[in-house]
Amino acid sequence: MKGVEKNGSLDLYVLDGGTGLVSRVRRCFDRIDVNVIPIDDLTIAPAQAASRACVAIISTDAVGCSAPTLEECQRASVMPVIWVGDLEPLGERATHAGLDVLPLAFTGAALRALVAKRATRVSANPADRSGATAFIAHSECMRALLHEVDMFADCDTNVLIRGETGVGKERVAKLLHTKHARRSHGAFVAVNCGAIPDGLFESHFFGHAKGAFTGAVGAHEGYFERADHGTLFLDEIGDLPLHQQVKLLRVLEDGCVTRVGSSVPMSVNLRVLAATNKDLPRLVAAGMFRADLYYRLAVIEMYVPSLQERGSAEKIGIFRSVISSLFGDELAGTLPDVPPWLTEAIAKMRFPGNVRELRNLAERIGVTVKQMRAWDPQRLQALLGHVQRTQAALSLGSQDYQRWDMADRTRVLDALATNGWRRQDTAQYLGISRKVLWEKMRKYHISDTERVRA
Repeated sequence: MKGVEKNGSLDLYVLDGGTGLVSRVRRCFDRIDVNVIPIDDLTIAPAQAASRACVAIISTDAVGCSAPTLEECQRASVMPVIWVGDLEPLGERATHAGLDVLPLAFTGAALRALVAKRATRVSANPADRSGATAFIAHSECMRALLHEVDMFADCDTNVLIRGETGVGKERVAKLLHTKHARRSHGAFVAVNCGAIPDGLFESHFFGHAKGAFTGAVGAHEGYFERADHGTLFLDEIGDLPLHQQVKLLRVLEDGCVTRVGSSVPMSVNLRVLAATNKDLPRLVAAGMFRADLYYRLAVIEMYVPSLQERGSAEKIGIFRSVISSLFGDELAGTLPDVPPWLTEAIAKMRFPGNVRELRNLAERIGVTVKQMRAWDPQRLQALLGHVQRTQAALSLGSQDYQRWDMADRTRVLDALATNGWRRQDTAQYLGISRKVLWEKMRKYHISDTERVRA
């Protein structure tokens, strides 16, 4: 069966309520090396669930047939749940709640396909479930952030994560996903909203049906479907153009997606986490970000402090952590500890790129020391000096680049106004192609709303 490993690594916990479901499931999987385990209580949380793929198959007769009851039971389960029962009394609510329901007369192929789909998503993120996203939190502000993560992790509310570039916003999102009792078994789908080609937005997010366009030789799952029963992480949400924002908003409001080239809507049950280093309220005020989308995403807001806000102790802690992971057991005991002069220098440095920049520096130092088998002060001080000179040059260059960007944005706006906002005429006026004009409008968040304000 495609998607399910034939090595006994999949556990199927079956609650049949006296309906004989256990024996039917065993017959469906008689040639597949899976473990079919009868249970008497849905709330059983097997210890293996953290390291093995587990799916629950439950008769609706065992818990009651109403959709609200099934929703409540599914929230209590630590595993993805497949319900088997009469579809009639459940109605559309079961579909909108994202419940997987098979009819009483299900076929073996239907059950195997649904188990494969759920089991694949369960095992998609083993590193995330193992706690690989743990933070070093010496500072009060980081401890407060982790307290917020613990407080809001196990709810389905959308979260907007704010913070400068490189502070670890995606790591916070992964923690929220990992700590969610049910969604941690689903996929964590991360999307960089600033890197979606303009003409492929629908195909990437909504998926496409076979034959939807030239080259669509098969059906394709979009990001929404892949994140079903899991988490969709929208990184750099502030870079999403206005005309794409409205399409995203529609899915967040009705919970249904329709693949490109298809007319059949599909219900998706996912949690949306978004991250940005931009000031979204200012973008909303400037007409560059939709207010309704902002309010939909920012039900809960979390701020990830910059490395400078976290203080010297956290810089040193992160530095030591990277060095330790690089050395491992290979150099344990053969090198003295990090010299005090180096940790003092790291503590005093500023890192505009935040944790990402500090980790990169620590890795460079660690690799150098590993190769030389010594903490060479002359070489390491020269390396720190080079980093500081590079930071200064980048800072000046960034200021010049921002000024140039604003001047170019004004030039494009003036050209659009002069040509009545006709794209082709404006592109010819500027001496660029229409495609380049579209890219500039996307980059500078220029939309027709600015024409109205003008």
